Amino acid sequence: MVEFSGHGKPASNAIDRSERPGRVGLLLVLAGLLVGAAVGLSFVASDQAQPLILGLLALLAMAGVFCLFALAIGAIQFAGQTTRDDITKAIVDAAPDGAIVVEEGGRLIYANESYLRLAGGETVASLRPVERVFVGSPEVSEAVYRLAQASRDGLGHAEEIRMAPPPGSAAERAFAWFRISVRPVERPRRAATLWTVSDITHERERQENVFQELQHAIDYLDHAPAGFLSIDPAGSIVYMNATLAAWLGYDLATVGSGGLRLAEIAPGADVLTASEGLPGEVRTDRFDLDLRRRNGHPLPTRLYHRVAFGQDGRPGPSRTFVLNRSAGAESDEPQRVAEVRLARFLNNSPIAIATLDQSGHIARANASFARLFGGVPRQALPDGRNDLHGEPTMWEAVAERDRAALEAALSKAAAGLAEVLPIEIALSGPGNRSARVWLSPAGGEPAAVGRDGAEADQGDRERVILYALDTTAQRQLEQQVAQAQKMDTVGQLAGGIAHDFNNVLQAIIGYSDLLLASHRPTDPAFQDIMQIKQNANRAASLVRQLLAFSRRQTLRPEVMNVGEALSDLTLLLKRLLGERVDLDLKHGRDIWPIKADVNQFEQVIVNLAVNARDAMPEGGRLLIRTANIAHDAVPTENRDGMPTGDHVLIEVLDTGQGIPPDVMEKIFEPFFTTKEIGKGTGLGLSTVFGIVKQSGGTIDVRSTVGEGTAFRISFPRHEPAAEPAPEPEIALAPPSPQTTAAIAASRLKVTSSRAEAEKPAPRKPAPDHTGQGVILLVEDEDPVRAVNSRALSARGYTVLEAASGLDALRIIAETTETIDLVVSDVVMPEMDGPTLLRELRKQSPDLKVIFVSGYAEDAFRKNLPDGEDFNFLPKPFSLKQLVETVKEIIAR
Repeated sequence: MVEFSGHGKPASNAIDRSERPGRVGLLLVLAGLLVGAAVGLSFVASDQAQPLILGLLALLAMAGVFCLFALAIGAIQFAGQTTRDDITKAIVDAAPDGAIVVEEGGRLIYANESYLRLAGGETVASLRPVERVFVGSPEVSEAVYRLAQASRDGLGHAEEIRMAPPPGSAAERAFAWFRISVRPVERPRRAATLWTVSDITHERERQENVFQELQHAIDYLDHAPAGFLSIDPAGSIVYMNATLAAWLGYDLATVGSGGLRLAEIAPGADVLTASEGLPGEVRTDRFDLDLRRRNGHPLPTRLYHRVAFGQDGRPGPSRTFVLNRSAGAESDEPQRVAEVRLARFLNNSPIAIATLDQSGHIARANASFARLFGGVPRQALPDGRNDLHGEPTMWEAVAERDRAALEAALSKAAAGLAEVLPIEIALSGPGNRSARVWLSPAGGEPAAVGRDGAEADQGDRERVILYALDTTAQRQLEQQVAQAQKMDTVGQLAGGIAHDFNNVLQAIIGYSDLLLASHRPTDPAFQDIMQIKQNANRAASLVRQLLAFSRRQTLRPEVMNVGEALSDLTLLLKRLLGERVDLDLKHGRDIWPIKADVNQFEQVIVNLAVNARDAMPEGGRLLIRTANIAHDAVPTENRDGMPTGDHVLIEVLDTGQGIPPDVMEKIFEPFFTTKEIGKGTGLGLSTVFGIVKQSGGTIDVRSTVGEGTAFRISFPRHEPAAEPAPEPEIALAPPSPQTTAAIAASRLKVTSSRAEAEKPAPRKPAPDHTGQGVILLVEDEDPVRAVNSRALSARGYTVLEAASGLDALRIIAETTETIDLVVSDVVMPEMDGPTLLRELRKQSPDLKVIFVSGYAEDAFRKNLPDGEDFNFLPKPFSLKQLVETVKEIIAR
């Protein structure tokens, strides 16, 4: 308590060596001297007084200047500042915590009354610093040393120590707890440190009492005759009492802090963490579940599971009360056994089961129902009634379009009609989930007037039994099969159209070549013929894309490095994307090799990049990244559609407009496009699909409208040890301009500037395409056979024409000339090309054969004997290609 003197100032016993009180007497003496000097000068003659007055003024001026300097540097201060600090000083002097200020060098300049009582000193000479007051056990000495070190370093620090016996005024107690803190004090001249000492004995006693009470509460809870646990939303058990741990056979040391998870003690009980609630709701559910003991045996239990939801709707850790329903835990053993058996039957059933009232409110439900529909009934009210308005309904989990049909079926079942047909419904929420639902009456009669209130209420609440089976996987499989069948059907149709169209284009290109050979470039019709041929080549390019979609094109697979192939495409892709789209390539480490056609692989990347560019008209970012995916590292549920074994993943991600769900189902269909007329053929993605599938890979698309699209392409890893035996060499014709893909065209654009800068090479002499020999030309299309025959005859060959395979065998049997080469179509009536080849090998094993077809060679290779050697020329081809290939094969 602080006492005040008669002048209004506190009577403090604190020691303050930093005070500099003002002295009024000195000021009065100085004023008297100045007045005396003025009076004395008045008696002196004016001529003698003037020097004295000037000297006095100079002396005063010098004193004033020195005072200003002293005030500026803080050597002197106004007495009013000290007056303003009186209240603060009085508060510190009378503070219950001890305070002492020490300057550099260890000089004590201030100590309040509390510290003086604690340290036992009354004068400056007897005052001891903290280091000398708190001396005792090694723990105390170490704490004081750390405080002193912090003081020397100009840092703040605090320690709590136990002194036995305590110093100073607390010496009557056996021990005391003190909190000592140190912090630097900013001063204008010399740095100082403030030490504060607080007696926290009562605070520590309160903490120990609270801790003891908490220990008692934990002991009571641990040894209660019922189990208790707490589960966080992630499924980790953050607390379990000793009773439940003993039931399950676990050591409490392994529980808590992620040591035990819900799935370990309750497999399939994810319903405990999957429940949903309203913001701020506290929800309690009851479950009859089998927990799993550590030895694997089941423990039948009844759980009262309470979860509080925050204002954001997120659940907090649960408070779950567990009752043991195993043998011997209840007095009514037969009833207990029957209830446990029934609960186990219902909760372990893979079929969702629930009882409903006629309005669709859920009265009871098993775990499968909660997992499928996400709803379980609320806890009963204390008086035995249930708040129907608080219980979830079926309608919350059913899609809007199927609610009317389910309501009609529910009304029939509630009315007692047993013949209610199953209903296919779609479930609300993400994932496109679906279910098949059966409804049947619960049995009994509707509640009558006068029945017991609780019984009548329970009967009304359980009017209908619902059985439901999750058909999401079945529906997805059906959709995948239907989509695959549709794509195969469209592919067969596209392949057939492409084959027939190739024959037409073959005739157009062939006759165009004949016309061009008979016209000079200066003729007026020459340019018209060139236009006909160029448009025919454009049509041939579309046919190749159809063949790619139908997976009937010719591939030249080779072992390739994905990273190098993408790096080679970088310049081309940047030119295709333009300046408004940023290209980012991220290669995984040590990417495995794959086996694919390099040109077709590049075609896939280019097509995807062009589509991404068109989806970002305002600019954006295109990311292409690669990674190795080990088959064992992919969860089983995520392997649908992935290649078997290890594979290389190539992701093409853009930040474009995204693909709407209604468009997503059609993006791989040929001729489907969302672009404006004249800006797309609709064959870009269908070509990608066909190339990837024909190469043994898979393609998956993920898209979010407004965010972008991701194409994920997987190619099987190439294993050199599993390389099959090399196949017979197949002679191919040199590529023609019309078979050059979009990549080659783009590459020509990239290298055009470089080519223009180079000096043109000297013109090579025209190659000699003439030759001699007898050629059997087998073709069922008359225009194609006629134009090819004219081209070969014009080059000096003797051509024998046959319209079918049987016709060719007849000519061979009748002719006396030796046939040097057979040029045959593959698909023909009566006898196809492979059958013709087998017949020819019986008569002439060494006869050379060239197959020409609009299909890929793989389409008919399976119909040939193993090891059969043949040559292949894909339609449509130019007459130049035909004569070059014929001359090369005959010359072998």
